[in-house]
Amino acid sequence: MAGIEKATSGEIKIKNHYITKMGENQLAKFRQKYLGFVFQAYNLINSLNAIENVEMPMIFKEVPKSKRIVKSIELLEKVGLKERMKHKPTQMSGGQQQRVGIARAFVSDPEVVFADEPTGNLDSKTSHEIMGIIKKMAQDKNMTIVMVTHDPTMAKYADKIIEVHDGKIISIR
Repeated sequence: MAGIEKATSGEIKIKNHYITKMGENQLAKFRQKYLGFVFQAYNLINSLNAIENVEMPMIFKEVPKSKRIVKSIELLEKVGLKERMKHKPTQMSGGQQQRVGIARAFVSDPEVVFADEPTGNLDSKTSHEIMGIIKKMAQDKNMTIVMVTHDPTMAKYADKIIEVHDGKIISIR
């Protein structure tokens, strides 16, 4: 849906932009302006600490360093990582790494956040904490979350559930 992989058929429209008709450069600029991503495998850069990982999307937007750091610290505090900001991913648990990933996804105030199995590598307690954080941050900023999950417990956090089986929509509720 975000144009990371090319659609094999149909059209995808976000913010009156047809994703399926955009070239790679257009897609990159569109994603940078409107979208955030939370990945199942965190996708953090191991040589960077939490603040540096969170500020990455703002570097591409050419936000001044002082503003990037302030905003990154603010988001890391919101996700409960005040004491881990200078830690690198290898010094954090999976839940802590996912919190860094959430902060990174939300730091640029995107209108839509795509979350691919955001709790797939976490225990159930941490999964509920992570989903609570995602839901609260999205509500506070009036953002749309598009989440893929195989876990019916996590799907209950959604306002709308679209169930897909073998690439076909089987229910919308």
